[in-house]
Amino acid sequence: MQTPLIIMSSILALISPFIYAKAILSGEAKPHRTTRLVLLIITTLTTASLFVQHDQVAIWLAAVSTLQSIIIFTLSLKYGMGGWSKLDILCLLFAVTGIILWQITSNPVIALYFAIGADFIGMIPALIKTYRMPETEVWMFYFLDVGAASFSLLALNEWSLQQFSYPLYLLSINLAMVLLIIRPRILHPQDI
Repeated sequence: MQTPLIIMSSILALISPFIYAKAILSGEAKPHRTTRLVLLIITTLTTASLFVQHDQVAIWLAAVSTLQSIIIFTLSLKYGMGGWSKLDILCLLFAVTGIILWQITSNPVIALYFAIGADFIGMIPALIKTYRMPETEVWMFYFLDVGAASFSLLALNEWSLQQFSYPLYLLSINLAMVLLIIRPRILHPQDI
């Protein structure tokens, strides 16, 4: 049962960025540049770390995630929003600090929490932007990532804090984005 769940998780994770890139190019989505830069740094370091560890399984999904991050960050430079406000710079500095701490720790559990913390701090500008301007995002992109994280959680053999922290974080942050995007439709369905 574990393998089909991992496959479903991977398929959803591979489809979502293409939906997002299409939405960006059609003007439906305007990604936040700071968030996309932080996510690019995190996925690149994750891929490099797995490569150094000679990982032969997770490296593929991490490499695809890095490629997707490159594409979305590149698109955000022309079609995105934000990047130089005080909040953006502060979040970027805190996220980079978390990334540095993640990289220098020798404890993999602590490193995991620094990575999650850096990711969350990097997401703050996108969360604020989406709260203020939900029309600048597409819910389907984040919803597919909610599904991918859900399948990853279901595929776990061991339910330890270390094992489920990252998929649960991904599920939560992506679900938060979905809710922020669809919030106007729920609160004011007559306006749609």
